[in-house]
Amino acid sequence: MNQAGPRLRAIRRDRGLTLALVAERAEVTKGFLSLLERGKSRVSVPTLLRICWAMGVSIGTVFDYPEEPVLHGGTPIQMGGVGINEYLLTPKDEPLVQVMRTVLQPGGGSDGAYSLDATTIFVTVLRGTLRLVVNAQEFSLTAGDSTTFAALHEHEWSNPTEHETEVLWVIAPPLAHDLTVPNGRLASDRA
Repeated sequence: MNQAGPRLRAIRRDRGLTLALVAERAEVTKGFLSLLERGKSRVSVPTLLRICWAMGVSIGTVFDYPEEPVLHGGTPIQMGGVGINEYLLTPKDEPLVQVMRTVLQPGGGSDGAYSLDATTIFVTVLRGTLRLVVNAQEFSLTAGDSTTFAALHEHEWSNPTEHETEVLWVIAPPLAHDLTVPNGRLASDRA
């Protein structure tokens, strides 16, 4: 079940936006958006970003942030993508970084390229293999490998193997979790 869906529906309704308007702005069908809001469809990271921006909110708004100072395993989140399980490892009030652990099933990944409204992304592979493409440059990272890149650079990622992959992401500064309009846009939307 998609955890982001019900949160997206609540935000859309709170802002008085129609399903048709958000779908048009995000360049998705009303049917798809309705399924997503009911938790019956998965969404790629780029599409989830477009939906959030169509409603004037940051993607961080759809997360359930942990309140505890010590987290045991992390809080499950849905930031888009396919064949992945993601866990938020930092509490809501952490001002400097946001840390997420992602487990990718074989063939799983972001399901498209996107950029984030942040400064820096660091990723390290805990186990398995990660295919990472940043600004059309492809990297293959294996357990123990890491890299850092500008969050505004268009990037996508996937597990190209037949085995599970686990990675740790550090985003700085954290993605906004209030209801403000983000400064960034999808890299493909830039002029």
